[in-house]
Amino acid sequence: MGNGIEEHRAALRAIPLFAALPDDQLALLAEVAATVDVAPGRTIARQGEVGSGLFVILEGRVRVVRDGETLTRLGRGEFFGELSVLDRLPRVASVVAEEPTRCLAIAAWDAEQLLLAHPAVTLALLRTLAGRLRQTTTDHHH
Repeated sequence: MGNGIEEHRAALRAIPLFAALPDDQLALLAEVAATVDVAPGRTIARQGEVGSGLFVILEGRVRVVRDGETLTRLGRGEFFGELSVLDRLPRVASVVAEEPTRCLAIAAWDAEQLLLAHPAVTLALLRTLAGRLRQTTTDHHH
């Protein structure tokens, strides 16, 4: 499959959150990020634990669970863990792989540097966050 970084960079390029990043920055991100492979049924992030960083889904599917209730499902190109990066507080939900899932893990400190250096990425993150927030505040049906 050629060299990992190159592959990594192509994967990152396809993610809407990182669309605005120039190549050299993507390369940098690919270097600091770790790839994590998760088996179905395994928990990637646990509710109540202090988050270690931002996760971007490269392949697969996860479900977001709060207090035993599935809130939503996320797939390729989507991310989670951003709240813990922003406030350094315990995770508000657990994230469980529903199928073989490959994530890109970006340590909180690296994610913070990325957001500080690239307003376009910060804005993309905030837009997603705003959309999720709006959903939870307007969505009272089950």
